[in-house]
Amino acid sequence: MMCLSKELPSNSNKMAQFQEVMRQQLESAMHAELEKLVGTAKGAKAEVSKKDFEGFRKLFHRFLQVKGPSVEWSKINRPPEDSIQPYDKIKAKGLPDYIADSLNKLVVVKLNGGLGTSMGCKGPKSLISVRNENTFLDLTVQQIEHLNKTYNADVPLVLMNSFNTDEDTKKILQKYTHHRVKIHTFNQSRYPRINKESLLPVAKDMAMTGENADVWYPPGHGDIYASFNNSGLLEQLIAEGKEYIFVSNIDNLGATVDLYILNHLVSQPNGKRCEFIMEVTDKTRADVKGGTLIQYDGKLRLLEIAQVPKAHVDEFKSVTKFKIFNTNNLWISLSAIKRLQEQNAMDMEIIVNPKTLDGGLNVIQLETAVGAAIKCFDNALGINVPRSRFLPVKTTSDLLLVMSNLYSLDAGSLTMSERREFPTTPHVKLGSSFTKVQEYLTRFESIPDMLELDHLTVSGDVTFGKHVSLKGTVIIIANHGDRIDIPAGSMLENKIVSGNLRILDH
Repeated sequence: MMCLSKELPSNSNKMAQFQEVMRQQLESAMHAELEKLVGTAKGAKAEVSKKDFEGFRKLFHRFLQVKGPSVEWSKINRPPEDSIQPYDKIKAKGLPDYIADSLNKLVVVKLNGGLGTSMGCKGPKSLISVRNENTFLDLTVQQIEHLNKTYNADVPLVLMNSFNTDEDTKKILQKYTHHRVKIHTFNQSRYPRINKESLLPVAKDMAMTGENADVWYPPGHGDIYASFNNSGLLEQLIAEGKEYIFVSNIDNLGATVDLYILNHLVSQPNGKRCEFIMEVTDKTRADVKGGTLIQYDGKLRLLEIAQVPKAHVDEFKSVTKFKIFNTNNLWISLSAIKRLQEQNAMDMEIIVNPKTLDGGLNVIQLETAVGAAIKCFDNALGINVPRSRFLPVKTTSDLLLVMSNLYSLDAGSLTMSERREFPTTPHVKLGSSFTKVQEYLTRFESIPDMLELDHLTVSGDVTFGKHVSLKGTVIIIANHGDRIDIPAGSMLENKIVSGNLRILDH
């Protein structure tokens, strides 16, 4: 027995040494492959690729080091009371007369790397029409122009594009030349997808077409810090006197500039200056997968579902234990980003995203989330904001809500109609016949009146005539092979409409 106990450490040491050798070999092989790839690029493109690959190498190195979930469940604590402030408390401070001074320190950054493919559209998602022929980008420009005109301020708009959206977005920007908004763009990094078996890049050269069309990916919005810094734009904006960025997803129509949060940031004492604010909001059953804030190792930290050990996933989804989730509306200090980049101190958990390419090849892509950096910043804070600041449009079900009379549009901002008696949005679930925007639009002669709607489920081949009114809970199900046309002028209140257009009370 004595001999056996002496051998165990040596065996485990050998295993550790073997794993370390394997890691080093994989890193060298990856390094060699990346060098080969850069060798196929020319001039300025080669320089950009080198910078991108530097970030990728760091991510790959950390990926090889990580063992198991990145959090120990027993070390998770609820955030201290004062670390998540209620929005009403921030608002109660009021606004100073010189709010324009604060606005002049602000830059609005929109994450604009996504395509509209999930809604059946080609090109950038930001160019999909969402309300009165206005696209996401139109509404964003209108909001900022309204701010600049109202307060005689100079708030610029910065778009973080990806290689998927950059060209189309830049073409469309010409239409805003005469608007009172300066618009800048920079590109997210371009990283190589990794063969799941060999853990080496699938790409053979730097081309983006032909065989190489789907072997590259933009590495999640956590890449904003490195790519913003690499672009030179971070330095430029700091030189222009800008202090904070307000970052949000371009498809979140609730993410407008909030003057009370901005004032809270700018008016703090220098010694206790908050460098990072994450807007969170109360979780509902629809948000159980959203990231939440926890206290971990004495720091405020974002916990995403991908980091949760399988045994605790149900606990993570609980609305009682984790009451809030991250809206991805973030207010961040520019000088702090610069400092953390220079110190190489930006530490974000890696999200391993498995994909299958068209030819059937299994690949992984390594990503990070912008909010995960919260633990790197000083005096970080959560603010529990009203649900109205989280209005993402991910599906045509969301699109139906924002196109309806539930909302009114003013200077690019959507606000819930005062005629709706309760502040929550209805739960809308449109079936697969409505998934693509073009098909969805042909199924509504006009958008129904939804002011008194609580719940709508539509499944199968269903069309709506003009001036239809929906109230309470409405369920419309056309069986396979059947078609239901809701006649013009219909008023459905607490009704189930089934395959042969029988309308039942329930």
